[in-house]
Amino acid sequence: MEFICGWLLMLTTFVGGTTGAVENGLGLEMRSLMDTAKEGEFFEWMRSVRRRIHEYPELAFDEHKTSQTIRSQLDLLDIEYSWPVAKTGVVAAIGSGKQPWFSLRADMDALPIQELVEWEHKSKYNGKMHACGHDAHVTMLLGAARLLQNKRDELKGTVKLVFQPGEEGHAGAYHVLKEGALDDSQAIFGLHVAPEMLTGTVGSKPGPLLAGAARFSAVIQGKGGHAASPHLGRDPVLAASLAILALQQIVSRETDPLEARVVTVGFIEAGQAANVIPETVKFGGTLRSVTTEGLLYLQKRIRQFDEIKVIEMQAAVHQCSATIDFMEGKLMSYPATVNDEVMYEHAKSIGEVLLGQPNVHLIPATMAAEDFSFYSQKMPAAFFMIGIKNETLKYSGMPLHSPFFVLDEEVLPIGAALHAAVAISYLESHADERH
Repeated sequence: MEFICGWLLMLTTFVGGTTGAVENGLGLEMRSLMDTAKEGEFFEWMRSVRRRIHEYPELAFDEHKTSQTIRSQLDLLDIEYSWPVAKTGVVAAIGSGKQPWFSLRADMDALPIQELVEWEHKSKYNGKMHACGHDAHVTMLLGAARLLQNKRDELKGTVKLVFQPGEEGHAGAYHVLKEGALDDSQAIFGLHVAPEMLTGTVGSKPGPLLAGAARFSAVIQGKGGHAASPHLGRDPVLAASLAILALQQIVSRETDPLEARVVTVGFIEAGQAANVIPETVKFGGTLRSVTTEGLLYLQKRIRQFDEIKVIEMQAAVHQCSATIDFMEGKLMSYPATVNDEVMYEHAKSIGEVLLGQPNVHLIPATMAAEDFSFYSQKMPAAFFMIGIKNETLKYSGMPLHSPFFVLDEEVLPIGAALHAAVAISYLESHADERH
């Protein structure tokens, strides 16, 4: 009870302190950040940078040209940075070089998707596309860098700008942290574009926001033969079918109905002939849970060292064998993304000042996953969605990872100002922690 009361007092003090600062002039300063970012030259600079990055999309840990673009812009802004971080990443710092330290993060990598939107700045790399908005994320953070650099002598601490590689399935955030790039950071904030939300709006929620996720594949070994004589073979197709059904029962019969978990099998590969029982069947998919503990349970029930191995046992019933691969060497599992209550309220209050209270939404948790989760495990974190929908634009509203994905570039100054304002106000609120 004492802990809860203490936590509530801390939350009230921090959020209340931010609100008071907003009412006493910090709000005017934050709104001036938005005005500056929307000025013609500033906006055109951001749009030009975003389009350049969009034209040359690069996959995880291969973001060499993107990294060079970031470093070139930081050089022009006379901002110091460390490179390489996690192979291609860049971490810059602005401010006093002393505590408090606050971090802002943008991911850099693109997707192996062929862009189908015909426009002047379409991807120049076949089979690669910024279909998740990371080009905008980088641009907004560069915009924030410019805003913060203009106020570097006024900052009550230090802001780190994390340009992170390898978010799409490769856990770039984990590698950034492993290299110690954010060891001195006290909190972190991040944005992700949301095609279903209108430009000029943002949204998030306290607590669990995005799911933890892992991938798996399984191979069931049977004994091939002629389809007319199934008794002479060992049918891995039947064994795989029952195993896939059994996996669904982990969610329907072993999970609290009030806790969201997902087991989805996304591919099955077997034989090619209708009259042949194949030797093997391979299938795989994804596991997801709104809690990291829930994800670990799903993995445990499938892993080969579990006492009751769902896939192996189903294979054994049909006199087949099975091997499971969680692909951890290539695709690390992601923990759940959990917003710190205090950091969420802080970012929410800043969003309300910049955009107006009606444009800051409480949104539900989803089963999508993000490697920002690794930061949220290490320090207080807040992750917000930022709207990019403009119904006057063709294809606007198409989902993330679509070859027809587009975004409203009017989001760029909004994201830049929000990044900068959240950081400045955090430092102001924690100025007494300087040493």
